[in-house]
Amino acid sequence: MIRIKVNAPDGNTYVKEYDSPVTPEQIVSELPRQEYDIVSCCVDHVHMRISTPIDHDCVLDLFDMRNAYANLVYQNSMILLYLRAVHDIYGYNTRVSIRNSLSRGIFTRIHVAHISDEDCVRIEKKMRELVEEDAPIEEKYLKRDEAISLFREKNNTEGLRLFESAPDLKDILWCSLGKEEDIFSMHSVPSCRYLKRFEIRRYRNGVLVRFPHHRNPSQIPEYKEQRILYDAFSEEIQWETLMGINYASDLNRRINSGDYRDLILLSEALHEKKIAQIAEKIHASGKRIILIAGPSSSGKTSFARRLCIQLRVIGLHPLYLGTDDYFRNREEIEPDAFGNRDFESLSAVDVDLFAQQMNDLLEGKKVDIPEFDFIDGVKVFGKRITSIRSDQPIVIEGIHGLNPDMTRGISDDDKFRIYISPLTQLNIDSHHRIPTTDARLFRRLVRDYRTRGKSAAVTIRDWPSVRAGEDNNIFPYNEEADAFFNSHCLYEFAALKKYAQPLLEEITQEMPEYPQAQRFLKMLEFFAALDDESAISSNSIIREFIGGSVLVS
Repeated sequence: MIRIKVNAPDGNTYVKEYDSPVTPEQIVSELPRQEYDIVSCCVDHVHMRISTPIDHDCVLDLFDMRNAYANLVYQNSMILLYLRAVHDIYGYNTRVSIRNSLSRGIFTRIHVAHISDEDCVRIEKKMRELVEEDAPIEEKYLKRDEAISLFREKNNTEGLRLFESAPDLKDILWCSLGKEEDIFSMHSVPSCRYLKRFEIRRYRNGVLVRFPHHRNPSQIPEYKEQRILYDAFSEEIQWETLMGINYASDLNRRINSGDYRDLILLSEALHEKKIAQIAEKIHASGKRIILIAGPSSSGKTSFARRLCIQLRVIGLHPLYLGTDDYFRNREEIEPDAFGNRDFESLSAVDVDLFAQQMNDLLEGKKVDIPEFDFIDGVKVFGKRITSIRSDQPIVIEGIHGLNPDMTRGISDDDKFRIYISPLTQLNIDSHHRIPTTDARLFRRLVRDYRTRGKSAAVTIRDWPSVRAGEDNNIFPYNEEADAFFNSHCLYEFAALKKYAQPLLEEITQEMPEYPQAQRFLKMLEFFAALDDESAISSNSIIREFIGGSVLVS
């Protein structure tokens, strides 16, 4: 008898008993109908394909697309379906690049002379035919030696370079949808019938593959153009081309050969050049309220301080402030039903005091700027009484900087808005991108442990609530920006690996964070570690996370 405790996405727990091995798919069919389709699962905290038979007593966790891993399972399986459709139409020698997230989807390039709206209709039609056929997606594990042999047999130079440059890469999943074959670092769905919801849309010189957002897996989100992000990703591609780094294998070869110092110096020089350009743009605008916002672990503090230096270089003498000092006193923030206070919400900020003081500073008045005491939960006055000259800008860093309600009492003629985020275009290979969210989590893992003594398990546990706050308070306003700064350091996965890997390895299988930790450890296997950090300057943004920064204490 096999006894299985089933945790369903609806929050209910069921106990099932079977006389013979059973797949999670079969178990799902016996449960009350769930609100959203279940696409992934864990058995005793280990990710498993939903069609794999279970032959022992265990705990089975079922996931719909609201779960981070399940969402990526859907996305990656969707990309395999998309590649199959493109190659069926254009031929299997046609090169396709999977680039980056954009407009609630994935931006891709099909390397042919021209892509029209009609072409996108043909691709989507072919994909829907495969969904209607319920075409199977096969997968199998390949150990390192098996993968290398297979890549040589199939003349897959891209896969071969990846494995040869990443000595820690132990194994991989090999997935196939008919003639379309590719490596996967996580499980796929068993067949195309799981991939019902998607949209194919032409966008500029590429194609968007769009699918449901994790907050509402039942529908395709409304399309919104993200011009600033598209331009930022395009600029990052130019930077990587300039440095000869497109994929993980390119970076690994530079690290493994010891030829990485110029790469680090060039990466930092490009950052400095971009910051200087933004400073010149601010100067030309004549605006004096400089608002900097971005999601967690973007490097906002390092960027803000480097921007202040560049403003000083061109003759401006900025005053630097953080919006955290304008929190309402803790007792003024209403707790929720569970007694928790939401400090991520704009309602936690004293926006009236902020606007009043910014306007008073612009008018040359003396202002008693508060300092927030996070221990006692109150604003403290009397420590920073200051005024500024008529030519001095104020640089303000905080998560709500781009939200119009944060600065509603300040004239738009005075505001210059900057959005910052690490948007990586360094993908694992041409078909496998690295989500920006993952890049930020690696930064946060390392910094949380170094500065606050927080374990990786705690950081991973808290990450969904951080992401929810970003979805509500930051991402809706990034198109309000007058300038964008991409804080990604091209070499950062190599620099972060030696810090993040041991922290993730401390998470054991009985811990609920174990599945996520294993996914992140698998991602790190694709990268060689940078052990010698001497070439990383003390004002680098990555120093804010690994330590040794002269900008952040």
